[in-house]
Parts: sequence; C-alpha cells; structure tokens
Amino acid sequence: MHVSVVLFTSDLRLHDHPPLRAALDSADAVVPLFVRDRAVAEAGFATPNRSSFLADCLADLDASLRERGGRLVVRSGDLVEEVCRAVTEAEADEVHMSAEPSRFAALREERLRAALEADGRRLSVHDAVTAAVPPGEVTPAASDHFAVFTPYYRRWAQVRPRAVVAAPRRVPVPDRVKGEPLPARGEVAGVSPALPAGGESEGRKRVTAYWRRGLDAYDDTRDDLAADATSRLSAHLHFGVLSPVELVHRARRHGGPGAEAFVRQLAWRDFHRQVLAARPDAAHADYRTKHDRWRSERAAKADIEAWREGRTGYPVIDAAMRQLRHEGWMHNRARLLTACFLTKTLYVDWRIGAAHFLYWLVDGDVANNQLNWQWVAGTGADTRPNRVLNPVTQSKRYDPDGAYVRRWVPELDGVDAPAVHEPWKLPRADRAALDYPDPVIGLSDGLDRFRRARDLRN
Repeated sequence: MHVSVVLFTSDLRLHDHPPLRAALDSADAVVPLFVRDRAVAEAGFATPNRSSFLADCLADLDASLRERGGRLVVRSGDLVEEVCRAVTEAEADEVHMSAEPSRFAALREERLRAALEADGRRLSVHDAVTAAVPPGEVTPAASDHFAVFTPYYRRWAQVRPRAVVAAPRRVPVPDRVKGEPLPARGEVAGVSPALPAGGESEGRKRVTAYWRRGLDAYDDTRDDLAADATSRLSAHLHFGVLSPVELVHRARRHGGPGAEAFVRQLAWRDFHRQVLAARPDAAHADYRTKHDRWRSERAAKADIEAWREGRTGYPVIDAAMRQLRHEGWMHNRARLLTACFLTKTLYVDWRIGAAHFLYWLVDGDVANNQLNWQWVAGTGADTRPNRVLNPVTQSKRYDPDGAYVRRWVPELDGVDAPAVHEPWKLPRADRAALDYPDPVIGLSDGLDRFRRARDLRN
C-alpha cells in the first residue's frame, strides 16, 4: 500500500487543501500529521491565546477527518524528527506540506527536505495554500519583490487564483501510526476572557454570516470603531482554517464595492508575505531605516507600561489596548492608532510594540504584524513614513458618539461626546470625579520630539 504524509502547519482545514488533495491522488492512504514543534514554543510564539485557538482548530480538524474515516495524528517535539519518525512508521515515501514565507519556515523546510532525501523520501511543497497569490508570483522588472503596495495590487489583481479544491469525501489513514492526545483549550492558562472559538467549522460559519450581513457594507463600515463591522476572519486566516484563495473567489462572485474592498485587504496580506519572503530580516530589522534614535526601554518604561495597560490618558488608545487583552484581537483602525501613538507620539521602538501585539493577538502573524508595525513606524513600505495620526481627531472621526471608548473604558461611561474624546478638558470638578489618568504627554510635545528625532523641523 502506497502511503503519503500530509504535514499540517498553518493550513488546518480540509476545504481547499492542495497538499491533502495531492497526497490522496497519489497514495492509497495518508497520514494527516500535526507536530507541536518545540521550536515554536522556545521562540515564545506559543502564547496562551494562540495555543488555545490552536487546540480548537486541531479538535475540529480531527473531528472532520473522523467523519471521513480518518483521524489527525498529533506529535510533540522537533518537527523534523517527528515527521521522519511518522514517515518510517507509515512506510511512506513522500511528505506534502504548504509553503510559508518566514525564514523560520524556510529553514524548517530545508532541514526536512535534507532529512527525507537522505532516507530516499521526497518532500513536496505547495504554493497558494496560505496566500491567494504566493510570494514571487508577481514581481517588478527590476526587483525580486514589490516595495510599494499600489503597483503590487495592480499586478496582483490581474492574477487569477488557482481553482478551489473540494474537501475530500474519504481520508483513509493507516492504523499503525499513532499519535498523542489532542491538546484542549481548557488546559491553557492566561487566555483572554473573550477569545473566540477556533476551527474550520467555526470559520466557515463566520464567513457565511458575514457574507449575508456585513460584506456589502464593508467598504463603508470597516473603519467604524463602534460598529465592529469588520469580518473578524484574521485569526481563521492565520491558522489556515480558511483559504484565502477560496475567499477571493467567493468575494469576486459576490461582487460590489464591499467585496472589492475585502479582496484588497487579502491582497494587503499577500503583499507583506512577499516582502517578508524576499527580505526575511524585516521580521526584526528596519526594512527602510530612518536611523531612529528610539528612546531606550528604560527611559520610556513608564510610558510603555501605560500604553500596554491602557492608561495613557488618551481614551481611544486605552480602549483599544484593553480590547486587545480582553479579546485577543483589536479593530484594524485601532491597531493603526495604537501603533502610531507608541512609535511616533511616545517615540518607542516599533519592536517593543510588535512583541506586545504578538503576545496577545490570536491572529499574531510574523509577516502582517511586524510589517504593519513597520509601515506605521515609517520604517516599512509606507510611502509617507513620517505621517502622524492624531488620536483625538481619529477618535472623533471613527467613534463620533464615543461608544467604542465607553465600551472599553468604563471610567468614562458617564461622559458624553465630544468630551469623552478629551476628558482632560472637562470642568475641574467633573475631571476630578473620574478615575482616569491625565495624558502621558501632550500631542504637540510628542510631535515635536518625533520631528526633532527625524530632523523634520523645517
């Protein structure tokens, strides 16, 4: 009997899964394998929120496989060692897996390929599984990647994504390959109280619901902080329980401005993946340095802690940071505002903010998180690297009634708009009655410091 191993990584689904389809087409049976890679934990990436969401995803994947006569084999340890052990036990001669853009993934793939080939086995790596248009498929004439989004998007939009692959009806798995018990959400401590449920079944339900009631208005409402009208599919895309290829096809069939704006966001995700694939150092080093002399972590300690805890004195910033801790997620507009406030108003290194986000965000993704932080900090792919977003102006524009602020900052529950956006301007007696801090810095002072640091005073 011919057997292949399918190594699941950030593609925890059965619908539109080319590696699984290829394995089933070429073999009599497959081993669906997931390795809880100790290198991921050692790198600090197995945070409580993502570990909890992952447990849901694995449970759902296992249940879906069992409905088709199969099961998920879970192992823990060194990924290469565990894959090779499963290959030996299954007497398999090929492993199928999805391509990923990070340096970590590239090195892992290189190690795995070398180990398998040394034993006479093959590794097949499939593109366009976790991206709609994989890195390297569209490139400018004089470079290996696009450094600006708009020209990238023009080319990206001309590419017709591959056809969607149907979920298999049966997945035969050999009995001789055993796994360990699945991890459970309840085993994980320190999880955000309102962390959403994970898994392909949940993700597909969310897509169906959003297509019915939110997609048409997406272009008009996605920046509305209080409306909470974004798709909230980012975590499901990060873990690969949803296929970006399938979402592009479905959105284009749906049509309209909302669907077009949604597809553009998928392209933005792919844009950063192709930047990271071409410049892997951008995960931790400036993509386009401005030679910043960031305030040291010691000098900025009080400001950093106020930002992390949602006690900066700027209501929209504090609301967003509290949402992050409570849900393991943050509204897209709020991510821009909090990142800009830390890097430009407080003039703190973007890496400090990116690390905090990576800890809490269930959708924490190296490409999107790090490169979006760089975009806001002005060290990334932004064509206006020195723009500074005013949190008060932005709060009044995207939360005019103050509903988002009051939802997350209950200290201001009794303050109406527009005063809720600037509580420091309240009459003295009203201000004294609030258990809410004064701003950690004046916006003009922060702007002046940023301009001096980047020599933008003239």
